[in-house]
Amino acid sequence: MRHLLKASLVVCALAPALALPATAQPEPAAVPIDKAAYHWPVFRNEHVMVLRVLFPPGKGSNYHTHTTDQVGVLVEAGANEGQVLGEPPTPARPGTRGSVGFTAYSKKAFTHKSTNKGTTPFHNVVVALLYPEPGRFTAGSRADVPGYTQVLDNERVRGWKLALEPGQSVAAITQEAPGLRVVLDGGEIAEIVPGEPDRGQALRLGDFYWQEGGATRGIRNTGTTRVEIVEFELK
Repeated sequence: MRHLLKASLVVCALAPALALPATAQPEPAAVPIDKAAYHWPVFRNEHVMVLRVLFPPGKGSNYHTHTTDQVGVLVEAGANEGQVLGEPPTPARPGTRGSVGFTAYSKKAFTHKSTNKGTTPFHNVVVALLYPEPGRFTAGSRADVPGYTQVLDNERVRGWKLALEPGQSVAAITQEAPGLRVVLDGGEIAEIVPGEPDRGQALRLGDFYWQEGGATRGIRNTGTTRVEIVEFELK
């Protein structure tokens, strides 16, 4: 009987502690963008850092901070729910596949996290500009070359889209400044450089290529599928 009484007293003593509500755990500190979950640095030089941001359905990032100007090319749209640090989450909404954006995070840093609530992947190719001030390069113009559509132009970068159906080609341009090519729709192309043999390439969705300035090239779609690319030149 005495043992039962002691056990009852112990349970009664623990009951108030067991009944206390669990305290909310603080959010971990925000990390730099290249350390965030599902943000993978895949290329870096003195000018840019490229990250492949790929959220499978139901996955997303932890809190991370953007501090450098960046270009983003949305390769697969998903449907992200976002949350700015210290604010409630915003409803998930699908992105627009193929959209090209620029944000001047060097002027105002931004800390957030996001989660793909959709049923298809979210895939964004992010190009962070590592040099702080514009004016290092002079981007060219492709206004007189049919096929190229300018999609971005600001103090840091100029960009174009190019779509070619099978058998179509575009006249040669000279890339004045260094930059990148990002593939939206893959396929097979030939790069046509004056005085050189045509150079075949197999492009895949989400691929990217660093391109130095000073190159002159045309492009022909040699495959059986539509090809679409985005190209940037830095400023």
